[in-house]
Amino acid sequence: MAARDEIVFEDFFPAMVEKLGAEGFMKELCNGFRLLMDGEKGVITVESLKKNLALLGLQGMSDDELVCMVSEGDLNGDGGLDEMEFCTMMFRLSPDLMKSSRTLLEEALVTEM
Repeated sequence: MAARDEIVFEDFFPAMVEKLGAEGFMKELCNGFRLLMDGEKGVITVESLKKNLALLGLQGMSDDELVCMVSEGDLNGDGGLDEMEFCTMMFRLSPDLMKSSRTLLEEALVTEM
């Protein structure tokens, strides 16, 4: 049983992909990015995450934890997450999606063509 303050992560992404398909799932990830991003900067920042903690059900997170979240996905070192960094990080956080990412990529490429 999880401790009272412990955050338990349940990976719903595989079920979402199955229901929405690769293209629909990517649209949902992009919608999530837009919901969390700073409208003026066009990236997800620690401040924009802080403003949206209630939407994520993560009201108890500290500033240090938010900084770590952004840093984890900030591949270009600009202090924020652009849409590609956000989507990449979300895929990396889902073990089942990582296993099936090749299939998703192939499906998305077929849809594009």
